[in-house]
Amino acid sequence: MTLNYCIKSFDELTNNELYNLLRLRSEIFVVEQNCAYLDLDNKDQKSFHLLYYVNNEFAGSTRLVPAGLSFEEISIGRVVIASSHRGLGLGVKLMEAAIEGCQQKFGNGPIRIGAQYHLSKFYQSLGFVEQGEQYDEDGIPHIEMLRA
Repeated sequence: MTLNYCIKSFDELTNNELYNLLRLRSEIFVVEQNCAYLDLDNKDQKSFHLLYYVNNEFAGSTRLVPAGLSFEEISIGRVVIASSHRGLGLGVKLMEAAIEGCQQKFGNGPIRIGAQYHLSKFYQSLGFVEQGEQYDEDGIPHIEMLRA
């Protein structure tokens, strides 16, 4: 199994990469999670996008958000793995690459995420710590988490 990824600014994405990215987010966040919400939130244009591939097939992505756009700190958002590629440990690899990518693009600093609450233990295994209380986002329980 060959794993590789790239990190691109919005303007560097090809039409096909952008289409694949938005389609995957829609498949998982809107259809699979049965959550009607506006994914296109005007943050993509100011973020970097990590595209993850397995055997040259698009398998997942996340966006690296500069400080001040979603949170005061640097942030990672829209973490998604295609249903066809789950169970391979890609979530950990994707997040490790995203953390490293944030450091490369924005420098060292704390990273804040708005995590789906049921994934809290997963993010804790990557060094994130729960902050505050659970909150509802589009009908799904979330919690803010910080990696110092």
